[in-house]
Amino acid sequence: MKKEDKEQVVAELTGRLQKADTLLVADYRGLTMPQIDTLRSRLLESGAQFHVVKNTLTRRAAEAAGADALLALLEGPSAIAFIEADGDMVAAAKAFADSARDTRILVIRGGVMSGRTMTAAEVESLATLPPLEVLRGQVLGAVLGPLNAIAGLVNAPLQNLYGLIDARIEQLQEQGDTSASAAPAAEEAPVAEEAPVAEEAAEPEAAQAASEETPEEADASTPADATASASDTTTQTTED
Repeated sequence: MKKEDKEQVVAELTGRLQKADTLLVADYRGLTMPQIDTLRSRLLESGAQFHVVKNTLTRRAAEAAGADALLALLEGPSAIAFIEADGDMVAAAKAFADSARDTRILVIRGGVMSGRTMTAAEVESLATLPPLEVLRGQVLGAVLGPLNAIAGLVNAPLQNLYGLIDARIEQLQEQGDTSASAAPAAEEAPVAEEAPVAEEAAEPEAAQAASEETPEEADASTPADATASASDTTTQTTED
């Protein structure tokens, strides 16, 4: 390969490494072209690009892209699946795992996810996860679950407060109705109790009036009383 061609390959690999969010690395040695094409097609469906690379050129590209974690996986013939952020890394890992199981030739070496090296076992575990859409739903449920619980805890005291306020309003309304119905009875009660008091007050006044005499009445009774007294005196003198 000419030097200019090598430089072009290194530049292309550097660009792919910079754009990729996840890398899956495998030893493809012994795979037939139909088997490679089948694997490449499945990876394309998951949004990944599959390339057979030369280790020497890939190391140069990894150093230029700052993907040093990839260097430890470049031992022997290598094939790399480049998965960008919008790709499905779970589906890509499943494609690798299925190819390794079906062909019994492909060997998974590991991968790099967000700058962190993954072992072959971790890639195989990644392949057992649910599809990406299901994972997103599970993550969303895990996030919203505590939020819904918090909302319930916040709303419960408010609902209790509303209930207490409503109960208090009903209680005040009932007390108002009771006071309104008792008011006429309270106004009528003094009228019924005033009659005996008036009668009792009239009796002392009558007694007092009977015990007192006017000067005219006193003058009218004086001559009679004097005549009676003189008659009694004359009778007593005659007898003596």
